[in-house]
Order: sequence, then C-alpha cells, then structure tokens
Amino acid sequence: MMDLQGVIPGSPMKKKESWKTVLSLAYQSLGVVYGDLSTSPLYVYKSAFAEDIQHSDTNEEVYGVLSFVFWTLTLMPLVKYVFIVLRADDNGEGGTFALYSLLCRHARVCSLPNCQLADEELSEYKKDGIVPDNRSFLGSSLKSTLEKHKILQRVLLVLALIGTCMVIGDGVLTPAISVFSAVSGLELSMSKEQHRYVEVPAACAILIFLFALQHYGTHRVGFLFAPVVITWLLCISAIGVYNIFYWNPHVYQALSPYYMYKFLKKTQKGGWMSLGGILLCITGSEAMFADLGHFSQLSIKIAFTFVVYPSLILAYMGQAAYLSKHHILETDYRIGFYVSVPEKIRWPVLVIAILAAVVGSQAIITGTFSIIKQCSALGCFPRVKIIHTSSKIHGQIYIPEINWTLMLLCLAVTIGFRDTKRMGNASGLAVITVMLVTTSLMSLVIVLCWHKSVFLAILFLFFFGSIEALYFSASLIKFLEGAWVPIALAFIFSAIMYIWHYGTLKKYEFDVQNKVSINWLLALGPTLGIVRVQGIGLIHTELVSGIPAIFSHFVTNLPAFHQVLVFLCIKSVPVPHVSPMERFLVGRVGPKEKRLYRCIARYGYRDIHKDDLEFEKDLVCSIAEFIRSERPECIIGVEDVENDEKMTVIGTSSSNLEGVRMCEDGEESSEMVEDIKMCKDDDPDSSEIVCTSELMETKSPERLRKRVRFVVPETPLIDRDAKEELQELMEAREAGMAFILGHSYVRAKKGSSLMKRVVINLGYDFLRRNSRGPTYALSIPHASTLEVGMVYLV
Repeated sequence: MMDLQGVIPGSPMKKKESWKTVLSLAYQSLGVVYGDLSTSPLYVYKSAFAEDIQHSDTNEEVYGVLSFVFWTLTLMPLVKYVFIVLRADDNGEGGTFALYSLLCRHARVCSLPNCQLADEELSEYKKDGIVPDNRSFLGSSLKSTLEKHKILQRVLLVLALIGTCMVIGDGVLTPAISVFSAVSGLELSMSKEQHRYVEVPAACAILIFLFALQHYGTHRVGFLFAPVVITWLLCISAIGVYNIFYWNPHVYQALSPYYMYKFLKKTQKGGWMSLGGILLCITGSEAMFADLGHFSQLSIKIAFTFVVYPSLILAYMGQAAYLSKHHILETDYRIGFYVSVPEKIRWPVLVIAILAAVVGSQAIITGTFSIIKQCSALGCFPRVKIIHTSSKIHGQIYIPEINWTLMLLCLAVTIGFRDTKRMGNASGLAVITVMLVTTSLMSLVIVLCWHKSVFLAILFLFFFGSIEALYFSASLIKFLEGAWVPIALAFIFSAIMYIWHYGTLKKYEFDVQNKVSINWLLALGPTLGIVRVQGIGLIHTELVSGIPAIFSHFVTNLPAFHQVLVFLCIKSVPVPHVSPMERFLVGRVGPKEKRLYRCIARYGYRDIHKDDLEFEKDLVCSIAEFIRSERPECIIGVEDVENDEKMTVIGTSSSNLEGVRMCEDGEESSEMVEDIKMCKDDDPDSSEIVCTSELMETKSPERLRKRVRFVVPETPLIDRDAKEELQELMEAREAGMAFILGHSYVRAKKGSSLMKRVVINLGYDFLRRNSRGPTYALSIPHASTLEVGMVYLV
C-alpha cells in the first residue's frame, strides 16, 4: 500500500482531474493495488481441484470452476467494489477503518474517549456533503438505537477489529502462498526428489529478502512495480488467448451460469468444498478499497475495468481451455498454472511470476504497516516504533516489530504447510472474512451515512452477504486443513487490540474521575511554598479539560513549576487527516496572569506526526498566536475557571502565514548569552513587537541560550498586556522547555472480577511495559524530561 501523495501533484485528488492525471494514477495503481489480485491465477485451479473434485473427461468440473471464477470476479470486485464500495470513502480514504470512522461520525459512536464537540467543526468531519434532513424513520431509529446501547457500539468495534485482524492475517498468508506458488513452477524442470529440497528453501529465501528489504523502504524500486505487474498481466492474457485459440475456442460457453448449476449438481459436497479454492480468484480485491487514499476512484476503476479484469478473465479461460484437452494428470501439480504455459517460454514466465509475487506481497506488507498505524492512532493497538522510509513520499512507513513478526509467521506457514492447498484454505478464509465485514459495515453506511432506504441496505446485505456466506462456509469447513491459521491469528491480534483499547479507556476514565479542581491550582502560590521557575513546562495528559491528577502528584513531591505551564493533549480524531490550519485548540486555564494554557494537538488516523523540534516550534507559535488574537471579552475570569472550555482554533506556523512566527538562532560563542528586551513599549499604537538583543559576557560559559524572536503581523493592534505576555513567553522559551510525562501503573480495583484482573493486571500491563512511549517523547533529551509515577486503580 504505497502512498504516492508526495510524487503526485495536487494530491489529495481534486474533484476535476485531467485525463492525463487519471491515466497516470491508473498506471501507478497497477503496481500498488493489483499485485496480489493479478497473481491469483498461479494457484486458483490447483486449489480448487485439490482432492475435493476430479478432472473428468466431460469437462463439467473445469467449465464449472471457470464459470464460478468468472461470475465471482464480476460480482465481487467489479460490481460490489468498483460500483458501490469505492463510493463509501472517508474524505478520499478507504478500508475497514474508513467505514468505521464514517459510522463513528454519523452515529456518534466514537471509540476514542476524549472526543469533543469542537472536533465536529473540522473541515473533513463533514466533507461528505450528506444532508441528514431526508433520513427515514427506520434510519433515525437505527441511529438512536446505536447511540443508546453501549453493547451495540462494542459489537461494531469488535466487527471492525475482526476485519482489521484478518487483513493482518492476510499480510502473513499472501506472501507465503504467492511466493510459494510462483516458485512451484520449478517442479516442471527437475525431478520430484530434487524439487522437494529446492522449493521450500527457495521460497523462504525470497521471503527473507522481501522482509529485509522493508527497512530500506520501497521508494527506490517503487517505479518498477507497475511495469512488473503490467508485464505479468500482458503475459498471462497473451498465454490465455493462445491457449483459447489453440486448444478450445469454444471455452467461452463455460461463462454461462448454467455450468455452475451443472458443476454443483455433479460434484455436490466436493464442489461446495472446492469453493474455498475458487474464492482465491478475488484475493487482493479489498486492496482496491484499502488503497483508495493513494489514488482516486476513477483511476482505480479504469485500471481494474479495462486492464486487470479482462486480463484475468483471459488467463482463467486459457487455463480452462488447456485443461479441457488434457485429462491425464501425471502429477498433482499438472492441474496448476505453469503446465498451461508453452514450454519454450516457461522460464521467462517463472521469473516474471516471482517478481509479480514479490510486488503483490510488498503491497500487502506495506498495507499491514498502514493499518497497524491507523489502529494505534485510534487507540486500538499498542504504540509501536514507526519509521518513515522516505522524506519525499508521504506515508511510506516501516514498523520493525511488525515486520519481523510477519516474517517469522510467514516462514512458519511456508515451512509448516509446504503446499498451496492448506495455504489456500487459510488465505481464503482471511479474504472472505474481510469481505463479510466490509459488506456488514457498508449496509450500515448506506443507511446512516448515505441516508438511503433500509430496504436497500438489506438488499445489499442479503445479495452480497449470501454469496460471501457460501464461500465462507466452504472455507470454514476446512478448519483442520489450514483454515485454523487466520482464526488463530485474528484471535491473538483481536485480543491484543481489545485489551489495549479497554485498558486505555479505563485509564482515561480514572483520569476524568480524579482530575484536580482548577481552584486548587490557582490557590498554589508562595504562601504554600510553591515556586515558579523559568522556562516552559509541558504536562502531557489525555484530558481535554481539567487538571490531571498526575500534576498534583508532581507538585506535592516537587513544590515548583514553570513560569509558563502548558497542559498538552495530543489526540487522534476519527477523520483521516486534520488540516494544518486546524491543528491546535488553544485556551487558558484560569486567569490571564497565571500564564496557564491548554493546548490540544489534533491528528487524523492517517496523519504523520512532525518531528519534535518542528512540533515544539508550532506549539509555542500557536500559544503566541492565541495571545495575539485573543479578545478581552474572551478572557476567563476567576468565576468561570471551572469551565475552561473556551478554545481557539490555531493553525501551524507553516500554514498560518498571517500569524505569529518564531525565529530561533543558536549563538556562535558559548561565552555570550542574549538578554531579550522589548522596544516601543511606550507607543500605544505600535502594532508589532520589535526585539533587540544586548550581548553580555557571562561567567557561566557552559550554558548556551537561544535567541528567540516573535515576528508579529502589523495588524490588528496588540495591547500592552498581550505584549507583556508575549515577552514572558519568549523569555520562557529561551530558558528551555521541560516535558513532564506520566509513568502509570494500572491495576484493577479490589473486588474486580477475575476476568478484569487478568485483562488489566496481566494483559494490559504486559502490553504497556512492552510498547513504545508517546511518539513526540522518543527523542526528547533526558535532561529535559521529568517522569512522574502514579498507580491507577481502575
């Protein structure tokens, strides 16, 4: 799942695109979206005929399989995804979490605990343009029912998590079956004894190389992906046309649905079980929706409808035409793909197939990284280390822990199964489960987001759900023959996600219940032995209002805090992206003279967090802009201090060109420090702050201070109090920033149930101790960090 935003001008895509842009995107999508789907001919026929049915002289089995493949490809990827599901984008983003995010916003069932009404004013929150006035009575009833019952909201979350976990499971199974099937063509060029010792080691070597490559990123070789997939599609379609005309020109008759009926009538239970292999023809279809954010709807539709779909149909027809004239199978493999390839070009096709399998596997691995990042952003997965492998291409990420876990699982599947039959059974169940989840969520989107008739949603659910349920049952019946793998993986990952989400929610509830009164904070002063020290103190909290208990714990043990105190909340919102113009919510905590601020930094689930230095700069600038633009009537008085919800939306310094900007310069000589003074104080009409510096020698050469200067627009006029406040902020920034981070120990309360004690004391505690800290805190100098330990009884 490559993100091409950095290389495509004007991304995200505008509504009106030139044909040149659309075709360019369609070309690039072939290498990113369709690698997995394009390699499915390698193993579909072999999986379908694996012991469940026999290839008889009447050709009813081959024609029946071809008919099923044709109609499955037509109804699922073409009709369902191209014409319906792709329209359910979340501001241009797709995938399971995009559907869940849409439902969260329209039905207010957000899983994030610190949601605010202010988040609903974000530009992307309501960009779908749906007017809810025409919602039907049944639709309104469904919405209110979903909002009232917590159990239904949990079911919706679990459904989204199951779909997500199956995508992760597909990240394990797809590389294994794709690479193994591509390498299996070596069987036709060597004896069975030799092949036994070559196939598995060769597949494992390619997989190890593939996962080791992730650390360096794929942007250097990404330009090769589309040509490889196009070459592969041209190759299989050309071979398909050759086999059709050379072996059986009448094979097109098998496209009739009548052959599906004949196939099931003759094969009965065996034919039904073979559907688990046939459904592999649509593996990778979900990528069309999941990768929507990197391209546009039109480009993905064009690439599939006019290139991928006809190429796959020709390839499957060609294989059926060849098999219809070859009934004597020398080995079990002879029903596979390579036997239909003319012998003279078999080796070049083998090389292209391996390259195409690597490209398809690469797409699903990158997609797994992306979905893990989304889960983590929405509080459903422990924090992991995210490395951006490209400074130019937005969204190219690498997660070391997930990468090596996927590799070990992938190698275990390859070595453990050693055949495409059981791999196919496992992969098929993962694929069809994701599609069932998508169908279920889409039926809710039709009612709650599109405000269409409930009967239309039921029709959609019944039609596509019944087809997918048929394939699901055929896959599930092979539980002992490999289908247990995605179920086991989904159970493990679902347990991790739900335990983390539950623990995070309980921790937030504890914070809310134990937050400190603002009046207590305002009462702190010199009479109580509290000292205000130079600098800016950043107190990280998940709370969007009130004072966290961890701060009172800090002050109790160390009776001092900084002259400028900022309660910082970095949170995710259920939209894919937050505009830089709407990044920060800034407000006061208490009276103006206390210099206490609250700053909430908002990110979408696909946004990339900036590096720490740039974030610090944006944070200080947002507070400075808030001070400059604050109206006197908006200043919170002592009587309102308990309701410090008057927040102002402030953009980042790079997006707000008319706002306050900050310049920082390090001194060349460590023997000099700068004393920043404010000029033009006596001129009430002065509209900008002019800072001069006087160099003074100091006897403390060890300390190096930065020169900090705010560049303020000429209008509007700034009053004297605001100037003084900006001056204090500059001085505090020069003195340095200290990060006060909480180190929480979460424990279940006495009297809690056994299940809760196991989940919190063992499960959540284990995940917390083995997860990363907050992203912005990873590269903070230890000298600037204060950790405050606290026990949470939830």
